[in-house]
Parts: sequence; C-alpha cells; structure tokens
Amino acid sequence: MRIRGVGQAREWGAAHPGAVDAGLALLVQAAVTMPFVVPRPPELEPATWSAYGLTALTVLPLVWRRRAPMAVLLAVLAASALYRLALEGPGQPLPYQGLVCVYTIAVLAPAWQRAVTAGLLVVAVPVSVWLNTQSVRELTFSLFVFAAAYVLGRLTDARQRAHLVEAERAAARERARIAREMHDILSHAVSLMIVQAEAGPVAVRRAPERAEAAFEAISATGRDAMDQLRRMLGVLRDEDSGDGRSPQPDLAELPALLDRVRAGGLDVRYETSGGLTGLPAPLAATAYRIAQEALTNTVRHARARTATVRIDRSGALLTVLVRDDGRGPRTAPGRTAGHGLAGMRERAAAHGGTATAGPGPDGRGFEVRAELPVPSPAEVGA
Repeated sequence: MRIRGVGQAREWGAAHPGAVDAGLALLVQAAVTMPFVVPRPPELEPATWSAYGLTALTVLPLVWRRRAPMAVLLAVLAASALYRLALEGPGQPLPYQGLVCVYTIAVLAPAWQRAVTAGLLVVAVPVSVWLNTQSVRELTFSLFVFAAAYVLGRLTDARQRAHLVEAERAAARERARIAREMHDILSHAVSLMIVQAEAGPVAVRRAPERAEAAFEAISATGRDAMDQLRRMLGVLRDEDSGDGRSPQPDLAELPALLDRVRAGGLDVRYETSGGLTGLPAPLAATAYRIAQEALTNTVRHARARTATVRIDRSGALLTVLVRDDGRGPRTAPGRTAGHGLAGMRERAAAHGGTATAGPGPDGRGFEVRAELPVPSPAEVGA
C-alpha cells in the first residue's frame, strides 16, 4: 500500500510540476520562518517585518527553479546578499534556498551551467562564512552540504536516465510482443483460409457438402482472427470493460483451434498428460501460441496428412510437442528460419524455457518441441 501511494504521488508530481515547486517554496519559507518565531537573546536586535519580508524574497524565485535554474540561483544569491548586508535579521541554520538551487542545477542543467555553479559556490560560500562567523567549522560544513546537494542531484539525474532507458526497453519489448501476437494471429488465420479456399473449387465439383464445410471453416477462422485482434486492440486502447476478456488465449481454447485446422483437411491428434489446470495465464498463452505457430507451419509448408499435438506437464516442466508426417525441413543454404520459429524461441525464452525445431523421428516429418518451466505458486505471487 505504501509503495502504491509513493508511486501515485510521483505520478501526480510529474503531472503538476508547478504545484510541486510552489509547495517546495512554501516548505522552505516555513523553515526560514523558524528563527523569527524563536525568542532571540536580549543582546541581539529584534527581528523585524522588513527582514522577514526579505527572506520571502530569497524564497520566491524557487517557484521557477525548473524553468531557469541558473537564473533562480543568481536571484537567490543576490537576495541573500542583500539580506546579509542591508538588514540585521536572524541567521539561518542551513542555506535552504541555495541547496535547492544547487540540487536542481545538478539534475536539470547542462554541464557548462553546472561548472559555472561550482565556480560561484567556491566564491560565494567563503564570502558568506566570512561575513557571518569567520569560522573554519562553518566553512567546512557549508562546503559539505552544498557538495552533498550536488551529488544527490547527479544521482537523481542518473536514476532518471536509467528509468528512461528501461522504459524504452520495455516499450521495445512490448512492441515485439505485439508483433509476435499479430504475426501468430494473422499468419495462422490466413494460412488456413488459403488452404480451405484452394480446396473449395475442387470440393464444389466433387463433393458439394465438403465445399460447404470449407466455406464455413473459412468464415469461422476469419471471425476468430477478428475477435482476437479486436480483443488485443481493445486492451491496447484501455477499453477493457472488465468483462474478463483477455487478448491472450488459453489452452482450453486449443481444441477449437484444432477443429479449424482439421476443417482444412489435416488430421490432427491431440494428447495431454499431467493435468493442465492451474497454469499461469501467460504460460498457458505461450503454450497455445507455440502450438498454433507449429500447426501454421505444417499447413503452409509441410504438405502433411497427419499431425500430433501433445501437451505434457511433468512436475515443474510443461512440454509442448507438435509433430507431422510432412516433407520435413526445407531450409535452403544460407537462408535463416522464418519469423514464426524465431517467435517461438523468443516466447519460450521469456519464460526461461527453450524451443527447438527440426526433423521428426528417423528424419521423417517435422517436429517442434518447447520446454517451459512451470513457476511455483509462490513465484507467481511474487
């Protein structure tokens, strides 16, 4: 709950930087007010409203610290010098305004402005200490706190850059995931529709009832592809109505997929073992997509008559095996595997597993095997 609250506060602050800067200025003003409300020793001059008003003048520029950090630092230094030289006001335990300016410059300003700031501080800090107490201890402490503010600012800048790089990498991974999903959906649907459409004219002449089934299969395949694309785009547009729909399929939908493949003329056998209930949704979706892509390749390239899909869960390992009796691998010299096989390997690797493809037993047909670790309930909850 606390982490969520911190994240929400950061999001709000990023969306309302002006409000954050105004709040920071008020907080600094409250800090510099403390010496004015604490009773002063009798030998010192009483605090005046003019002196307090000048402290507000040293704080006010902080409202614009993000827009022009260097100009704000110069304004704060000028107002602070005027406060020290023109009025006898209470001193401050810490140079709050200067620390905020140095931190902001370290985070936002280019290198030349940071270098100029360092030069100003080398001059301004000793002069301020000489005008105040002429104490080596105060000089050492002041240099330390300003150096700490600068280092903290540079660390914040490094962290923000790292977050930006990670966000860009996450966006790239998400684009790759969406591309794989689109490839799997469209490649599978179009391949089945082409096979069924090519068989349609022959069936019309020889077996009209099979032609009707082929056209119905084309329609069902197209509707299924459109439904999957609609669900995916709905989630991307944040239009999920909360009705439980998901752009990711599940192994429970695999029999319906096999029925559509059978309608195209491929005899598909389906075998399971080990119990497939309770699998994490992302893992089940990956197993479904791997089986789908393997069957797509069989329909498009293998010229097979039969295929076997086997899903086996043995302990903490889920194995997906798709084997056909087609013509086997036909990769020309110098030609790499297609996007489908690469996508299967990427899907398996995302779960810490492996996916291999090659000739079937005794060099006959083609076989795709994926081995996916099944996380424990504790790992899923983490």
